[in-house]
Amino acid sequence: MVLIPKDEGSTGLIDKQSCSCDLMTRHLPLQSKSLTPTETAAQSTGGAAVSSPSAWGNVVLAAMLILATLPGRTQGLGLITESLLRDFDLDRVAYADMNFWATLIGAAFCLPAGWLIDRRGLRWTTMGILALLMVTVGLMSTLARGFTVLFVLVVLSRGLGQSALTVASITAVGKSFAARAGWPMAVYAMLFNLFLGAGYVGVGWLVLRWNWRTAWMVVGLGLFVVLVLIGLCLREPARRMEATGPAPAGKTLGEALRTPIFWVFSGGTGLFLLVFSGLGLFNQAILSERGFDPETYHHFLGVASVCALPGQLLCGWLSLRRPLTRLLAAALFLYSIGLAALPLLHTHLQLWLFAATFGIAAGFINVIYFAVWGQAFGHAHLGRIQGAAQMAAVLATAVGPLIFAKCQAAVGSFTPVLVTLAAISFCAGLVTWQTKMIPADSSPPSPS
Repeated sequence: MVLIPKDEGSTGLIDKQSCSCDLMTRHLPLQSKSLTPTETAAQSTGGAAVSSPSAWGNVVLAAMLILATLPGRTQGLGLITESLLRDFDLDRVAYADMNFWATLIGAAFCLPAGWLIDRRGLRWTTMGILALLMVTVGLMSTLARGFTVLFVLVVLSRGLGQSALTVASITAVGKSFAARAGWPMAVYAMLFNLFLGAGYVGVGWLVLRWNWRTAWMVVGLGLFVVLVLIGLCLREPARRMEATGPAPAGKTLGEALRTPIFWVFSGGTGLFLLVFSGLGLFNQAILSERGFDPETYHHFLGVASVCALPGQLLCGWLSLRRPLTRLLAAALFLYSIGLAALPLLHTHLQLWLFAATFGIAAGFINVIYFAVWGQAFGHAHLGRIQGAAQMAAVLATAVGPLIFAKCQAAVGSFTPVLVTLAAISFCAGLVTWQTKMIPADSSPPSPS
């Protein structure tokens, strides 16, 4: 303690450390004392500094990027599967094996995509991915003739579309919002579901009206349109503060991988995607076991998709009031109930109830998967963290159909795998419920 001349109303005793801090504050450059609200948000979140109108514009563009992933998605390739089998004289087993390995190799594209976004910026990285995917789709529609060439192009479609471009899309929203991104992610999920639905219908019509090569050429032209829109309209979130400024908040990829939160959320959503991919590929066969005709299968997809939309909006609203761990646990519980009930379905009313349950749970998990990474780990290294999470998700989608197919081949029914996965989902929900959600911008209290 030091004694200094006291002003009126003071005690005359001032802590030496407080005095030093006060003197340092008085001599700081003026620019450090006049941070805008946007800059303040950037410091607290590691660089998410986009004005509100531009941030919401990024949400729309990010949803368009998901639409652009169509030629690399399982459902997108499914639109041309039968045509490919005839054109290349392939059997289903050979094509399934090719798709499995292409998906596994393509998953590796997630990590460099996240690294490039963090180091080189979102806009130029995204434009580069779109340009390469556009070239790949164009080559596939014109030059693909042999099995080897087709395999290489499917690998690139998977890696650039399903993996890298999805990372860019999710990161575009995550880095654009400094506060919790639950509600923006709900709107984003709703938009990309609507866009994808329209895309599937449009490309499917083109395949039936002309042929798969013409349809893929039109898809390539659509990718060029999206690339131009990204170049003109995407607003880049602010980069990190200079070295003289405060260090941005957020964990590195290595730090994130050492937390239970990363594995709880990547494991829970990965489990959902494993089941989702298996159900998606063999849904018609699974429903046929229950006595439903192929037309009912298409109606089932429609009901589930419609119910996913209110599920996404509800999850976005709840994310502002409840921890994401509890919301993910609730979705996994609901999902496990639906899976356990699926082998017992016999009437159309029961099937529609299952479709509603499936759709709502899917809507919750979609929003949670997109929103959690920035909230849990900050924005400084968000691209790399989401790249790792997306890689795990892609691996899960590759393994899912294989598990379903092997079970059906071994016992002649999908029931054992459905019941087993229902039990695993319920246990995963219990673990998730007990996990504490600690946002990246929270800091432990200072010692007194």
